[in-house]
Amino acid sequence: MLLLSLPFLCSLHLLHSTAQQTPRDLDALLQDYALRAFVRPKTGLTYDGLLPSNLSGIQIAAMRLRSGSLRARGVASYKEFQIPQGVIVQPYVERLVLVYHNLGNWSLAYYPLPGYNYLAPLLGLLAYDASNLSATNLPELDFRASGNPITIRFPDVKPAPPGSVPKCVWFDLNGSPSFSNVVAGGDVCSTAQQGHFSIAVESVAPSPAPGISPSPTGGKKGSNSSTKVLIIVASVLGGWLLLSLLVFLVLWLRKLKRRKRMQQMERAAEAGETLRVTPVGQAKAPVAMVTRTQPSLESEYVP
Repeated sequence: MLLLSLPFLCSLHLLHSTAQQTPRDLDALLQDYALRAFVRPKTGLTYDGLLPSNLSGIQIAAMRLRSGSLRARGVASYKEFQIPQGVIVQPYVERLVLVYHNLGNWSLAYYPLPGYNYLAPLLGLLAYDASNLSATNLPELDFRASGNPITIRFPDVKPAPPGSVPKCVWFDLNGSPSFSNVVAGGDVCSTAQQGHFSIAVESVAPSPAPGISPSPTGGKKGSNSSTKVLIIVASVLGGWLLLSLLVFLVLWLRKLKRRKRMQQMERAAEAGETLRVTPVGQAKAPVAMVTRTQPSLESEYVP
């Protein structure tokens, strides 16, 4: 039994430890797994990373680039990101790696946004030094667009509720959100810096109950309400009277039944023969008034 429960306990421990991680802890963990995807990396190619089962739902990828080539040419397509020319990386490194995140159903867990609902999963883009691909806990490089902005095209954006306006939200490395307008049909956001991005909309509060507005037929409504009150009062009084009559009827029937029983007992007493009571010693015993057969002596029958 203990051996069967060990996998379940281990998975619970992994989920608990994952739930306690901060966004910065998650960035470091995803960086480590993304760099593991490089076996024999080639510049400019996308390498998808693999994550453990306790992080299922998150997608990661990595791309190694030369700083000079990135600034001169940009990246036409890296997952949902399009990186233009003129990107500046500081401090300068010869090679850098761009790590991609798609937090999927973990977006709200790591980046809660009170008062808003996500219409798309959070997508992340972070830059690191690629001089040592086996290193861990690398600090992020300062990654900025100096000319045209970086664009993010979100697939499968949920429709916004009627009357609400979707907004682009950007989380910096400290987890602080900033909002901007959505461009190009409601599924594209733009940025000049690295971080995590999504499309969100303000939460729709439940509409208040409609109030009773006065109507031109207020007098009729007043009379109707008065009639309802009278009907209710009459019903209550009628019910009370009916209950009182029912109680009175029950009491009268019980009294009548008791009276009939007393009359029957009196009749039975009158029909019976009463016997005299004579004291016998210290007790009293009934005696008959008259004997039925007179006693006689045997000598009276002798001739």
